[in-house]
Amino acid sequence: MPLNVHAQLPGEVVAALDVNTVANAVYAHNYKGTNVKTRNIQSLTEKEVAKLKANMLLMSPPCQPHTRQGLQRDVEDKRSCALSHLCSLIPQCESLQYVLMENVKGFEGSQARNQFIEALEKAGFYWREFILTPTQFNVPNTRHRYYCIARREKDFHFEAGKIWEQMPGKSIDSTHLPMAKISAITEPDAPLETLVPDDVLTKRVLVMDIVHPDQSRSMCFTKGYTHYTEGTGSVYTPLSKEESHNIFEAVKEIDIDSNNTTCEAQERRLELLRQVKLRYFTPREVARLMSFPEDFEFPTETTNRQKYRLLGNSINVRVVGELLKCLTIT
Repeated sequence: MPLNVHAQLPGEVVAALDVNTVANAVYAHNYKGTNVKTRNIQSLTEKEVAKLKANMLLMSPPCQPHTRQGLQRDVEDKRSCALSHLCSLIPQCESLQYVLMENVKGFEGSQARNQFIEALEKAGFYWREFILTPTQFNVPNTRHRYYCIARREKDFHFEAGKIWEQMPGKSIDSTHLPMAKISAITEPDAPLETLVPDDVLTKRVLVMDIVHPDQSRSMCFTKGYTHYTEGTGSVYTPLSKEESHNIFEAVKEIDIDSNNTTCEAQERRLELLRQVKLRYFTPREVARLMSFPEDFEFPTETTNRQKYRLLGNSINVRVVGELLKCLTIT
């Protein structure tokens, strides 16, 4: 990911590894010449790390073993094997000086986390843990995530033994910059296919998180965005909050009246809902909420479904960029 945009740190990606061929194609498209490998991380060896002369490990292991919606099988989940392998590898790799790991909120209470911390301590790393969200960095998107930064050379200047919920030296509300409004990231000519379909409007509109242009918020986008309705991300209306409220009040009157079950009444209800002009955020807009740079792009063959899945599984570049500075400078 384009971390240097926000971190402004010199560096070279010596290798990028993932089993997802679509993700690797997108990465290679944006970072031509980078050593991109489609392979299981469990095949990575200490000799290979030494040959690459890698001094920093950036990783975002599978979160499914720890998500609230999942079975939460932790280290018993096969998808935890990649992290377990890295935990066995870290103490062997003398060239590694820095580690940054991201995962879902909830990972901090897992056995996998304990395994990871034990590996860091065995390798002689100093480490700190965080739970952060982009809204703390003026980005109008809520995405609480667990982060751990670790380094060998020297300890950090801020307190250990706690999970930090803000960057050291700053209170949660200490930012001096105003939160960006949603209108700042929206595209004026979003394609028609982003409009919420009539059947979804009719059945699911009441559970949707609707965002207006002058608001400075949006909920966490997941890989299920547009495929599932509830809890996968916000939808957008170009109307003001007052305008959409008036329309929904008219819809409510139709819903309350038990006599309004005729086809004519239901068609009137649908026409009102259409006036809200609800649409899904485009992949470009979601990328902006994830703090991706404007020159980031998807290959032409990438489908919208693939774009949303990749973005939902991705990181917020702004947050990780700030943590990289904390890891390597302070």
